[in-house]
Amino acid sequence: MSLHGSAPAIQKECENTITEIGFFQDVMTFEKVHFNTQVFFQIPPANRGHFKNLMPIGSNMLLFLLQMPVRIVLMGLFSGLLTCLNGTAQNCTTPGQNPSTAFPVCGTGVFIQSSVTLCGGRSIPSPKCNPGYDDRNPYYYKFTCFESGTLGFLITPNNSSSDYDWQIFDITGRNPNDIFSNVSLTICSNWSGNPGETGTNATAANLHECGGNTPQYSQWPTLSRGHEYLLMISHFSNTQAGYKLEFKGGTARITDTTLPLLKEVQVGCSGSEFYVKLNKPVKCSSIAADGSDWEFLNSTVPVTSAVGIGCQNGFDTDSIVLTTSSRLPSGTFALRSKRGRDSNTLLDICDNEVAAGQTLVVNILASSATLPDSMKRVFCKPSELQLVMKDAVLCNSIAADGSDFVVSGPNAISVVSAVQATCANNLVKEIRIQLRRPITLGGTYTVSIKKGSDGNTLLNACNMETPADASASFTAYDSVSPKIDIQVSSSCSADTIRFSNPQANGINYRQWKESGSGITGNGQVFTRVYTSPGIIQVSLEVSNGICTDSGLAVVNISNLRVKANFDLPAFACPGDSIRFVDKSTGPVASWLWDLGNGNTSSNANPPVQFYTSMVPLSRVPVSLVVSNVNGCTNTLTRLISVPDNCFIAVPNAFTPNRDGLNDFLYPLNAWKAKDLLFRVYNRYGQLVWETRDWSQKWDGRTGGVPAPSGSFVWILQYTEADSAKRIVQKGTTLLIR
Repeated sequence: MSLHGSAPAIQKECENTITEIGFFQDVMTFEKVHFNTQVFFQIPPANRGHFKNLMPIGSNMLLFLLQMPVRIVLMGLFSGLLTCLNGTAQNCTTPGQNPSTAFPVCGTGVFIQSSVTLCGGRSIPSPKCNPGYDDRNPYYYKFTCFESGTLGFLITPNNSSSDYDWQIFDITGRNPNDIFSNVSLTICSNWSGNPGETGTNATAANLHECGGNTPQYSQWPTLSRGHEYLLMISHFSNTQAGYKLEFKGGTARITDTTLPLLKEVQVGCSGSEFYVKLNKPVKCSSIAADGSDWEFLNSTVPVTSAVGIGCQNGFDTDSIVLTTSSRLPSGTFALRSKRGRDSNTLLDICDNEVAAGQTLVVNILASSATLPDSMKRVFCKPSELQLVMKDAVLCNSIAADGSDFVVSGPNAISVVSAVQATCANNLVKEIRIQLRRPITLGGTYTVSIKKGSDGNTLLNACNMETPADASASFTAYDSVSPKIDIQVSSSCSADTIRFSNPQANGINYRQWKESGSGITGNGQVFTRVYTSPGIIQVSLEVSNGICTDSGLAVVNISNLRVKANFDLPAFACPGDSIRFVDKSTGPVASWLWDLGNGNTSSNANPPVQFYTSMVPLSRVPVSLVVSNVNGCTNTLTRLISVPDNCFIAVPNAFTPNRDGLNDFLYPLNAWKAKDLLFRVYNRYGQLVWETRDWSQKWDGRTGGVPAPSGSFVWILQYTEADSAKRIVQKGTTLLIR
């Protein structure tokens, strides 16, 4: 057995089937649960004594293991239950049974449906009934709201035992088939399992009702002016007696009072076919097929047929093709509407009639080839041209490789392809011509038509060929260059930079802007003066009124003037070889070092130096003066620390009495100690001080309180900077107060 339709749809129809099998419903009530592709029937606790096991219904099996007395009685009822589970998922081909071919309706009419072709079964999502129901044996009705308000309608089955269901969608600006995927389009629905009348009324409690024993009426939905709506009516049974649909109650107006009018008429190539356009759709059924709704006032040639475009699969149209018995001669004619042999002119959905005697004027000319009309305006560096024809040409007469066209002008231009801008009914007026490379040289260019690789030029709707060498011209414009030329002149105190853009290609607009300061200029030359080094960025936008481009200039003026700089170590122990490394910038021509130890040097990097100190610590100044070829100089002085020795030791006593003499305990001269750790313990082995910075000194206090006089143990750990050797030292120090 194959299951079709959504879960609530199967449950709803089977509930109806089970209702008709009275005994079966007395034995148990089915509650449906849907898991993936299986359907489970749950047996209420009160009836579970009749069944041994609860089994799933798979795609090809329905099986219950029943106790013997019940099994025999129920076997004869399974055929009806199996039938109810089979869906009707068949394609709908009858007009009106798909969203795209819905009946157009008017609020003043009563619509009677006596029979329905069996089809549908397409899942429709619901905002309340999860996951939704099926459009089983459906009919669709479309209407427009002309005045906002509430909608009332009534569906009356021809057989009171029939159960019809419905759902309303707002399809404004949407593909009607979106109702099968977009739950937000639904505004009201009723899927009650009860037979009889259904629809909307003012006393209903909810906008949506799901299957089962729920109310047959839903609330009046609110419609919005100008919105389009779709009403789907569905019947779950595969036998239908039909129904009557009427709109009554509510305040919304869905009746169009605009009168249908003739809008325009065009003549075909043969001179015997005429295409009439109306201001609104009219019923296909109101069009007299023999053309008797029409006549030409100043011609004896009769109209012999009338066909509504789209009427094969629809109910209304706004376009009609008329055919006359023979070709009308060249001249001006008046086409007039009249009552045909069907006793009417044309009727819109609300039976408003096209007034008899309306006329349209049509000029019939001798057939001629279609010529180019113009070229659409081109802008900067176009890589595509658009040719406009005086009348439409056949899309399939345009060679895709662009060989129907030649572009000539100040520069050689190659065409690589041609496509129609918008092709409708194989006709197009605008043709897009693709170029191998953009046009950058200004001047007048011409697009000429020739026979292409398809063996023809361009053909119009009458299959007449555009003459070879027919042409249209256009004006192209020079591209512009945002090139920036830079000139720099420097003094000892400032740098002057002159930014300029060449005068070419009709440039009439320039906008300079300096990054950071925001200073702007608009001339051909932009000059700035700088007294501090740095990176300067200046942008430029240029235009000739058609083409626009922009550029950026970056100048590093740190390299224009000299600036002294050098590296040196933080300290110099006696006997250390000290090297100074020049880091100066700019066009340095000479160096002069004063090394602070009595030595000088004119090298970029002076020889190795040695330092000594007669005091515990000296701060020795080292200076560098750099100069450029113009004699501009810059000086930098830095200090190097020079201790009298770098022997690391810890004093054996100290007196923290703040007299400025021996007030602290710390490792002396630990200039070359790396990863240092210094700890002090009292006689009880308690840590009273520690530091990893040898210049941090213990002042004899612990916890903010002066420690008592006595001996303290210290441990010093560090790595020698020169040898990378790890050193651990221990000792005692006497604190004296």
